[in-house]
Amino acid sequence: MYDVRPTAEQMQALASFIERGEIAVLTGAGLSTESGIPDYRGPSSRDRVRRPMQYQEFIKSAAARRRYWARSMLGWPRFAAARPNAGHSALQALKARGLVSGIVTQNVDGLHAAAGTDDAVELHGALRETICLECGRLMPRDELQLELERMNSELIAETFELAPDGDADLDDSHLERFQLLDCECGGRLKPHVVFFGENVPRPRVDRAFAMVERARALLVVGSSLTVWSGFRFVRKAAECGQPVAILSLGPTRGDPCASLRIEAAAGLTLSELSAQIHLA
Repeated sequence: MYDVRPTAEQMQALASFIERGEIAVLTGAGLSTESGIPDYRGPSSRDRVRRPMQYQEFIKSAAARRRYWARSMLGWPRFAAARPNAGHSALQALKARGLVSGIVTQNVDGLHAAAGTDDAVELHGALRETICLECGRLMPRDELQLELERMNSELIAETFELAPDGDADLDDSHLERFQLLDCECGGRLKPHVVFFGENVPRPRVDRAFAMVERARALLVVGSSLTVWSGFRFVRKAAECGQPVAILSLGPTRGDPCASLRIEAAAGLTLSELSAQIHLA
């Protein structure tokens, strides 16, 4: 899957698309699968049936929070160990050369920042922080992990499969043993990300729209564009008359808007693209 290559004609078309500069980039989970982080909707996940956590369920149900944090505790070490792949590095290299004007990401893994892109708009937040729903206190996720592991040491020794949202697949029979941790104020702790059914903060949306509107063109990488939070930027680019290119494995909701559509591995394609432009 990760060695699906573009044709020579597609590479030339993508290079021509990028070389004029002023490119806004929207990235999705398909970029991070090459770093070992599963996705929900890509080719690698078509056989995986998994319902993501819903915002209302999380805030209203202690059982749902216990299930989320138990799975998160188990999945966090491998998720936190993920490193940027060639695609993240290539986008940062293109940005450093002034060809990419800005990056908006739907991912919550922080890999763009780890690759050196410290001003990417993290549309859905990042799992590296936790927030208290009552007092608003922010806590590094690594600190919370230490406490959760201390309180639930008997679960740490077991082996589980990593899941898309930074947690692990865990049978409900284990949940009765899990001890949930609250904030020091007694409030509910939540990862500082946007759950399904929750609104992306307006200032973040406005910043992303401004980045797209200032650009000459939009490149989408590794997103199915199924959810509106990402697709709206493709719609905005199309409304503004900006060309749209999509690099993603599998069909996307934005395909009708794209003037260039490439079905190939993101990391491989972007790294070859960066090298090609650098050598030109």
